[in-house]
Amino acid sequence: MVNVGIIGVTGYVGMEIVRLLHSHPEVNISVIVNQSFTGMKMSDVYPHLKNVFEMECRSLDIEGVMDKADIFVFALPDTASQQIIPAFIEKNRRVIDHSGSFRYRDVKVYEEWYKVKHAAPDYVNMAVYGLPEIYRDKIRTAGLVANPGCYPTCSILGLAPLLAHKLVDTRSIIINAVSGVSGAGRKTDLMYQFSERTESFCAYGVASHRHTSEIEQELSLLAGEKIRVSFTPHLAPMKRGMLCTIYADLAEERNTAELIDIYKEYYRDEFFVRVLDEGKVPETKHTAGSNFIDIGIVVDKRLNRVIVLSALDNLGKGAAGQAVQVLNLMCGFPENTGLKSPGLYL
Repeated sequence: MVNVGIIGVTGYVGMEIVRLLHSHPEVNISVIVNQSFTGMKMSDVYPHLKNVFEMECRSLDIEGVMDKADIFVFALPDTASQQIIPAFIEKNRRVIDHSGSFRYRDVKVYEEWYKVKHAAPDYVNMAVYGLPEIYRDKIRTAGLVANPGCYPTCSILGLAPLLAHKLVDTRSIIINAVSGVSGAGRKTDLMYQFSERTESFCAYGVASHRHTSEIEQELSLLAGEKIRVSFTPHLAPMKRGMLCTIYADLAEERNTAELIDIYKEYYRDEFFVRVLDEGKVPETKHTAGSNFIDIGIVVDKRLNRVIVLSALDNLGKGAAGQAVQVLNLMCGFPENTGLKSPGLYL
């Protein structure tokens, strides 16, 4: 049994991690931390956990918390993660971090897009990007894993086979991505209020969203060349879910069936990646509440262009579910332990 601590437990990601790990057969949640709700039970913050998970939130006393767990999952803002995580690493605690702080290979790129000076640049090079389908072997032995964002996960896995096989013109990639409102976290900002979001669909961060740089970094590594993408995120009036529609010009003529076969072979051993048959496209309701990503492929022969559609749960494979997948790898458990449940559908 592995003892796991959750730092920043009362956000949506932290709450989802509790939900998943509570029923994990090999994990004991040994400590939870949140400054705003110190002394309150998790079930006081999230009543659906009453009689299920009644642990009290502790304050962030680093020395007092350190000995309570073997692995710590962080769900804090970037600046807070950078200040705190190094102390845990120095004490040989293994860390899974959900902020963008340690996802970048080049600190300068992080600082340019996040508009902040990195407080712990020496720890960036030791971090492993937490996408198991690509970095599985490195994750197993990592001391610090930087869990990807939901937009990058949905985009990278949607494009990986095309880039690995050099099937597209890398100068032509366009990604239109749509997220549920929970992707912004548990905020009270006006933009995320019910009256603002219901019956409304909007783009934001056009040509400037910070996840563009994260997507470009990983796609460039996959392709073996510098890649730039046009990435536009959108907010949809739904609680959870994500759909990416990805466009790229084919390097040579291919049909839909050929590309689907290539995708199925590429993801042949991946439990959580479901490549759909020809004529089927993913929907957010099919992955909501799960750690699955569904991928559909269509070739527009008139334009010699491939359209890839990928759907996942922004709180699942896009955050907490992927963190549990990473945790399983780090601990030597079967990768799908505690994650085999299908989506909610309704």
